[in-house]
Amino acid sequence: MNFDFKEIATVGMVLFAVIDIVGTIPIVVDLRTKHGHIESEKASLVAAIIMIVFLFVGEGLLNLIGIDVHSFAVAGSFVLFFLALEMILGIRIYRDAEPSSASIVPLAFPLIAGAGTMTTLLSLRSQYYTENIVVAIILNIILVYAVLKSSSKIEKMLGKTGLGVVRKTFGVVLLAIAVKLFASNVKGLFV
Repeated sequence: MNFDFKEIATVGMVLFAVIDIVGTIPIVVDLRTKHGHIESEKASLVAAIIMIVFLFVGEGLLNLIGIDVHSFAVAGSFVLFFLALEMILGIRIYRDAEPSSASIVPLAFPLIAGAGTMTTLLSLRSQYYTENIVVAIILNIILVYAVLKSSSKIEKMLGKTGLGVVRKTFGVVLLAIAVKLFASNVKGLFV
């Protein structure tokens, strides 16, 4: 076992920034207003399963279609770059259809375990030990669950300005991670 608290913390922060559960509080509050009760436990559990399964099966899936991890990591760095720009600039580059219910589909996927999270997981797998990533996923899901359960309290506590500051701060962190991910994997494309 290669448990490393520094790796767990690093991966955990990356996933926290990509999942951006604090930044999605306004969406969660809106879903709660439109549809009543949100199934926080179910959404968190399904998101964890999706992420862990993709962590283990994703690379095999890539190999099946002939893509190496370095290529995926470089592509992932671009996705993270654009996600970071969205967070920092307050713009929407990717537009998805308005969710119709507060079931697992809009919460677990794509809000919690979306395309950015999947890309990040495989990109992280090229640099960190799998067991550290799994621990970081579990820690993030616990945090996601806590945020979903107390989203209305957090929204009142932070206010619109506080949520904006948190979102922009993690956007800058995510931008730096995207640059590092690109730099460390682009060499692998030419080997």
